[in-house]
Amino acid sequence: MQSGKIIIRGIVQGVGFRPFVYANAVAHGITGTVINHGSEVEIDAWGEAFEAFRDAVSKGPKMAVIDSVETLPLSPGAKRPDTFSILPSQDGARTGFVPADIATCKHCLEDVTNPESRYFGYWATSCTDCGPRYSIIHTVPYDRERTAMNAFPKCGACEADYTNPANRRHHAQTIACEDCGPKLSLLKGDGSPVETDNPIQRAAELLDAGEILAIRGIGGFYIACIESTAKRLKEILGRPNQSLAVMMQEKSLSDYVLPPSKADLELMTGPVHPITILDKTDPLSHMELSRLHNLGVMFPYTALHHLLFLQLKSPLLVMTSANAPGTPMITDTKTIIEKMGKRGVVSYILTHNREIVNRCDDSVVRDGYIIRLSRGLAPLRTRMDLGSRHILGVGPELNANASIYKGNFLITSPHIGNIRNPATVAYLKETIGKLTSLTGAKPEIIAHDLHPQFLSTRTAQEIAEETGAVLCPVQHHKAHIASVTQEEVVGIAVDGVGYGDDATIWGGEILTGDPVNGYVRSGHLEQVVMPGGDLATQFPERMLYGILPKDEILSLLQSRGWTDSSLSVLKQMTARRFNSPVTTSTGRVLDAAAALLGICREHTYDGEPAMTLEAYAFRGVSQPMEIPVTTGPDGAFVLSTSSILSEAYSMMEDGLDVCDIAASVQETLAKGIARLAVLSAEKTGIRRSALSGGVAVNRTIRETILSEMEKGGCPCIVNPRYPFGDGCISAGQVITAGMLSKAGRI
Repeated sequence: MQSGKIIIRGIVQGVGFRPFVYANAVAHGITGTVINHGSEVEIDAWGEAFEAFRDAVSKGPKMAVIDSVETLPLSPGAKRPDTFSILPSQDGARTGFVPADIATCKHCLEDVTNPESRYFGYWATSCTDCGPRYSIIHTVPYDRERTAMNAFPKCGACEADYTNPANRRHHAQTIACEDCGPKLSLLKGDGSPVETDNPIQRAAELLDAGEILAIRGIGGFYIACIESTAKRLKEILGRPNQSLAVMMQEKSLSDYVLPPSKADLELMTGPVHPITILDKTDPLSHMELSRLHNLGVMFPYTALHHLLFLQLKSPLLVMTSANAPGTPMITDTKTIIEKMGKRGVVSYILTHNREIVNRCDDSVVRDGYIIRLSRGLAPLRTRMDLGSRHILGVGPELNANASIYKGNFLITSPHIGNIRNPATVAYLKETIGKLTSLTGAKPEIIAHDLHPQFLSTRTAQEIAEETGAVLCPVQHHKAHIASVTQEEVVGIAVDGVGYGDDATIWGGEILTGDPVNGYVRSGHLEQVVMPGGDLATQFPERMLYGILPKDEILSLLQSRGWTDSSLSVLKQMTARRFNSPVTTSTGRVLDAAAALLGICREHTYDGEPAMTLEAYAFRGVSQPMEIPVTTGPDGAFVLSTSSILSEAYSMMEDGLDVCDIAASVQETLAKGIARLAVLSAEKTGIRRSALSGGVAVNRTIRETILSEMEKGGCPCIVNPRYPFGDGCISAGQVITAGMLSKAGRI
């Protein structure tokens, strides 16, 4: 006879760990108990096969993350029970976390579509291996009474499944059926009910008829319609140019996009089911869905989605978040009625009565890299040693999230949005409150962006005043690089905007060093002006003139309808540097190139000019261009972007195809940035580089930089677990603050 106490730490709640242990105990003839202590599971076990049992449970169920397994002697006087049982949970260590929301598993889908199953046709069917987790939890330990499911007492049949060790739903906290679980309802836009025995079937009929519906999902509301209605939806939303994500079944994929890579397909069909950016079969097809060469596609990931597609005649549904870009998802029915229904955006609302405790947008990936960190991927937990102090990172201004560090783990929240309005600031504070509550952290250091006017910076200051925490400002692009690696590197940070050490706008930076000893700005793009400040972002032709302040550009703009007075103001503003901040932004160069080619004259959604340029470049062939690198007065290497655009203008004058020019600018800019980094590596002797920044989402630019760095003897790394864009900034802030703290600098 062998016995012992087994303590397993990690993400062990919300993953079916206790029923997994129970099943293994029965299989190995073990008696004893298992109890959940927050972020650890404690097992008292007796039996001849103790070691085999310990080895089996140490692997954990498929969604668990095991940090450590410890075997100890049982307490003196512990008596062996006759059976194995699951004890009620107790609060305890909070070093782990609850998992992200998980797509409905194939076994539950079989139940939903099986007329013999009591779960047949039930939209909220789930088990220990799937379903909502983070979006429904109030607090830990993860048990039904601490989730939104507490409002739905189990019926006799569900209780029987819940307590049956042989059942897949043994101790599944989200177990529910049509008799006892959350209910669906179909409403008109004004909130009045639609009389129907089958809300899903009726919703499908309305969608096929061209109606626009709001649909309440796991983490918030979506606006849905079929492809033929997409143009009208974009007009209603005031987003005529913006791409719309779509949902379709795997069998329809080849009708719209090229086959995904193996890695992308695994993500699309696995627990995450993100929106995946895929190249269209024909770059100029389905333009009402996307004017770009690619399309954001996701597969149905809840039983509700699958049931809807069983009734739907259309092969796809537009599924776009029911909120303004950059603002929090709408989660409650009352708000969707007021903001979308009564205003005529949607005609009908398919909703349910389960509370969304924590809103969560869809994750977005491309080429296996994360663009938006959210449902299925976040909260994201990473093991690292940043010392003993608790640290909070409040993120940047755009595409923000929050991160918290405690006890050798960094946890990053799902995507929050643009911290530019009271609603998103409130959501940031709400998320910080949730992270600190679930982890038990009490931040001693609060890291924030260097920009003094960001609302996220002000939030950090407010929390510091309330708690006495120490503030740690971290420059935007240095946070980008720190999120990739904590080692000494040649950092390549390419994005749209970031407040620089010199109070100018950075965005095309080569930074050599590490988070503790600091980074030196060893290279950057040419410093150019932004006539009118933010107006140069909204109207890229202003940016074009800021980079190329020449008479021929004024003539070009005049031919496009600019008035003499507007051109005069633009010329004087640029010459006198009045309301014309300087920038080294990579994104603004791409904007200016799109403006030069006349393919995007107004910025109507985030990243539009650069993405439009990429769409044209996708159909073009790059032509050789000079890579003009000089050395600035401070010794930093500088890439002349004005020279690149001047050569592009000459190509245009010579009648070269617009697509070829777009491809040429992209590739030359990428090679130029890589050359700055290689020169910096040769100068410093650092032979390792790191890439981050939203511009790296562009496949050609990213792959060109990676290839050129390899050729230059300075291999480049990225962090595939975090977005290239600003979704990595809060993590980089925390990492920087933690390393400075460990070094005694804070």
